[in-house]
Formats: sequence, structure tokens, C-alpha cells
Amino acid sequence: MIMKAITALLCGVLLAGLSYAGNKEYILVLSKTEGKMVVLDYSSLDSIAAVPLGPDPHEVVTSEDGALAFVSVPQMNASGHEIDIIDLKTLTLLRKIDTRPFYIPHGLVYRNGVLWYTAQGSKVVVQYDVAADQVINVLGTGQDFTHLLYLSSHEKQFYTTNVTSGTVSIFDWQTLPPYMPPTGKLPAGAKERQEWQQTLVPTGLGSEGFDVLESAQELWTARPDGHVMVVDLLHKKIKKDINTGVEGLHRLKITPDGKTVCIVSVKTGDLLYYDRVTCKCLDRSNIGQGAGIYMDKGRNRMFISCTPNNYVVVIDLNTRKEITRIPIGKPDGITSVQVAE
Repeated sequence: MIMKAITALLCGVLLAGLSYAGNKEYILVLSKTEGKMVVLDYSSLDSIAAVPLGPDPHEVVTSEDGALAFVSVPQMNASGHEIDIIDLKTLTLLRKIDTRPFYIPHGLVYRNGVLWYTAQGSKVVVQYDVAADQVINVLGTGQDFTHLLYLSSHEKQFYTTNVTSGTVSIFDWQTLPPYMPPTGKLPAGAKERQEWQQTLVPTGLGSEGFDVLESAQELWTARPDGHVMVVDLLHKKIKKDINTGVEGLHRLKITPDGKTVCIVSVKTGDLLYYDRVTCKCLDRSNIGQGAGIYMDKGRNRMFISCTPNNYVVVIDLNTRKEITRIPIGKPDGITSVQVAE
């Protein structure tokens, strides 16, 4: 019996190893200059392919099964209306979504067959059913430059930064009492309703890059004047205003362990490490004019798109040392994906 159990266990481990070995792992980087998605080997970071996209691509996300990538093509100054869908098995452009009448799509989240995206030219967040090829919901922020997007793991909250309005939108899926008619008396059989409710938290002009730690109910966002605002998501108010003294703060991300906030300046080239609990600066280096940030939990690496400098910096989060620089024309959105054979 013991030998049978050991044999079964070994077979299971072997099959799991074979299944994993049958997958391909990539780092995906968008190049604004080339209008392409550059595909890198996850381990070696060697370039494998470059998939042509629409001009000036910005953000990229993938489906849970690793089959598809979605890329926003906002064309900021030309009222763009394109999101590209890439087949990750063949590394080819599958089709383009025409987002009209919603313009300048940018921030993206894909969850359970639905692509969520901001359309900053139309001041909305859109839910799009990919399989049905149709919009299923539109939620207005009423704010200017609704840019980046975060959807909670349970999909009961989502957040956006509204850069020009200087606010963060907090949307909650809530159960509300029935609508009260002008008579002031509820009709028989009136029922509760469920709706998205928005709360706006003023965070200051230019608040753009942000990240959320759901376990702490915190949202961190950076401003170009050097201030980092910490939002209490439970009470929907500012918890902390941190003056870093570094201008041009653009994007930030919380490390996979939830302990450190990494903030980049697209003006000075500084990379700041802040303790999430004490809000004190732990470390600082100069890596280039950082824009997009991706945290690679699998290998505890951080990828930073230094867009004006035409390279991606890779940082070892354990040592905070630079691993390498990857030359790419105006890199922006970055993610990783595992694709089944």
C-alpha cells in the first residue's frame, strides 16, 4: 500500500511537471514607438516576437486562461476608439474592438469574460462582454481624464483615478431601498435595488498612478508635485499626505508582500521605496524616467517602463538591485502570462 501511494505521488508530480513544462511563459511589453507588443521569454528576457498593434498602445491585460491579451490604443490627441485582442498561442492580432461611442480607452481589467475599461474621453467606465462582442454596462464618473482602473477581487468595488479633476472614484455595489415616488409613499410590493454608487475623494490635480492593498483597505496614488496620497477605502477619505520632495511622480505599485510602495518619477528618474505602514522613505535610486510598473510576483521582480529613455529596467525586489535594461522604443504597459500549449 505504501509503495502504491508513493508511486501515485511520484506520477502526480511527474504529470504536473510535464503539464507545467508544456506551458510557455512570457513578459509582454508595449512599444509606443513601434506600435507593437514585444514578447519576451519570461526567464531569459530574450525577445521572441513583436505583434503589430494600433498606433501608440498604452495598457495591456490578459485573460485568466492565458489565451488572450487586450491592449488599449487610446490615441490621446485624436479621440481613439480601439482595443486590440491578441491570440497569445499564435502571437497574432485576433481582432480590434471599436469602442465608439466611448472614446480614448485606456485603463483595463479582464475578469470572467468581461473586459472593463476606462474611456477617458467620454468620462466613463465600460463593461464589455468579449464573447458576445457587446457592451453590457456603462458607468459615468462625471470626471475629467478617467484614466486607470482597479477592480476588487470580489468585484464589489472598483476604483479609478481622474487625473485632471484631481479625484479618485470609489464605486461600491450596494443594496439600496426602493425608489421613493413623489407621493412620499412606497407602492405595494416595492423592492430593494442593487446599484453602483460612486464616492469621489479629492486627491489633487494630476493624481494618476495608483495601487490598492485590499487587505488594508488602502489606495495609494501619486501626484506630479511630489505628493503621495493614501486613501482610506473603508471611510472614503484621505488617510495620509506624504510630501516626497520629488517632482514628476507618475506611477506606483505595492510590492507583492504588501510591505513597500515603489514610486517612480518620469521627470527626475528617481525610484522611491516607501514603507507602507510607517510611510517613511526606505531607499532611493535613479533608474531612468519611470512610467509604467509591473510587479512580477513569481520571481519577485519589478519591471519599470522608462518611456522617454526607450528601455525597461528590471529590478530584483529582494536586493533592490538592477538586473538588466531591455531596449524598447517608448515602452509602456507591461504584464506576464503563462500560455498553455
